[in-house]
Amino acid sequence: MMTYGDTRATRTYDAIVIGSGISGGWAAKELCEKGLRTLVLERGRDVRHITDYPTATLNPWDFPHRNRMPVAFDEANPIATKCYALDEATQQFFVKDAEHPYQQEKPFDWIRGYQVGGKSLIWARQTQRWSRFDFEANARDGAAADWPIRYADIATWYSHVERFVGISGNKDGLETLPDGEFLKPWELNCVEKHIQQRVAATYKDRHVIIGRCAHLTEPQQIHYDQGRAPCQARHLCYRGCPYGGYFSSNSSTLPWAAKTGKLTLRPDSVVHSIIYDEVKQKATGVRVVDAQTKQLTEYYARIIFVNAACLNTNLILLNSTSRRFPNGLGNDSGVLGRYVAFHNYRGNILADYEGFEDGYYYGRRPTTAFMPNFRNVNRQETDFQRGYMVAFSASRGQGQPTAETFGAEFKKRITQPGPWHVFMMMQGETVPRYENHVRLSPDQNDAWGVPQLVTSIGYTDNDTKMMDDFLVQGAEMLDKAGCKNIRPYDDHRNPGLDIHEMGGARMGRDPKTSILNAHNQIHSCRNVFVTDGAAMASTGSQNPSITFMALTARAVNYAVGEMKRKNL
Repeated sequence: MMTYGDTRATRTYDAIVIGSGISGGWAAKELCEKGLRTLVLERGRDVRHITDYPTATLNPWDFPHRNRMPVAFDEANPIATKCYALDEATQQFFVKDAEHPYQQEKPFDWIRGYQVGGKSLIWARQTQRWSRFDFEANARDGAAADWPIRYADIATWYSHVERFVGISGNKDGLETLPDGEFLKPWELNCVEKHIQQRVAATYKDRHVIIGRCAHLTEPQQIHYDQGRAPCQARHLCYRGCPYGGYFSSNSSTLPWAAKTGKLTLRPDSVVHSIIYDEVKQKATGVRVVDAQTKQLTEYYARIIFVNAACLNTNLILLNSTSRRFPNGLGNDSGVLGRYVAFHNYRGNILADYEGFEDGYYYGRRPTTAFMPNFRNVNRQETDFQRGYMVAFSASRGQGQPTAETFGAEFKKRITQPGPWHVFMMMQGETVPRYENHVRLSPDQNDAWGVPQLVTSIGYTDNDTKMMDDFLVQGAEMLDKAGCKNIRPYDDHRNPGLDIHEMGGARMGRDPKTSILNAHNQIHSCRNVFVTDGAAMASTGSQNPSITFMALTARAVNYAVGEMKRKNL
């Protein structure tokens, strides 16, 4: 990595960002826009927008295995292959199990994407703001550390992010799911509207809405300035979108940062640890192992943003030891790596709907119907803590010919739509627990000399009770909507497959019980900021990515202000 004439000065920047995914891309954009020379370190390979989406426009018959993974791949990748988004067209954006091992003390399916853009290329793109109830929940029931911020502290940053990203949605006027800066919403189909109407007529506290997602339905000038175009409703998003119709770091924030001339992007840079200067009492840089040559190099900066994605951020902080921080950077409280939480997706329901045979829908809509959490919102009402969001969709498969049909009749039947089916799922909040944690392996390193991560994260009785409640309530709602053959089930998935891991370096008011303050600064190392999932003090029931982005933009604004005031 080092070359002739390479000096500390050539490896010194105003800011370093670790990770180029959703939050890292936002950190880069905001820092560069504010004039800081910024180095972005990405452990994976380079992926350029459009150029490096090799399967984006291929048909199923263009793939050797018709877009299915061969048995040998599934056998070699029992974790990665569980992800719903992995197939022959997208497998290049997923970490393969054997290449990046970790140790599971409890079953945990860690889904990763190591490349420029990270998982922003393969995320599900659903974006819901948190409400005041979510930021107040920890203080209300005492189940986790009180958030040091409230909805009012982040509301303007949600708006800042939404306008740039481009979020489609409807202004629904719900206190439990605040409205944002929305583009034209997608539409519910006829069966979903019917269920919406029946739920509204039956329940006063349950509201079915069209999902809010990071797709450009009616791009504004800021989106055209990014080089992006309207979503084509192809539902080939996980291959990389050549239109830029959905938000990713590759199509949006990283190119925007590059236009300032302040960005340096280094792929194939595995971060080993953060350097802490005992004399200066602050972090001064980052140790990096070249992914190809294994050579170690150090880079330096006044401020460091850690955005490696939740568990890798925990790993880096735990591995950043010194005399001052023998148990990990900023870990005076001893809670670094603790209180890791996730979303509970185990509850699912299938049902059929008879009717609306003359109704159909257009394209492959990138979102579904949603129902904001209605459990334990204002007070504790059930025998489990917190609640869950509900998502559902109605669709029609192809017609099914009988055994006797053939020829023209066979072709006619399979080209006609079949009956309506409904799929409903939960997205439940898990309460952070001390025992749910990650730590470093004492004796196993990866190929770059970095300790492997040990995951010890599991479900609790609270999660099972919540799932049971969803299965009962969901089935009841579908029954009242006139659905038939309702089939609730627990899919028994492992934690991690939700791909919404959060916590470990949580924000908090008290340095004795948290790692970060209200500005995402490490309490005891104030020039290091963490704004990805690791920072979360609880999970809410919403998809978390828009909150990561808003926290990042807010933290950068604060950090640059502190630099100007010479406090950093």
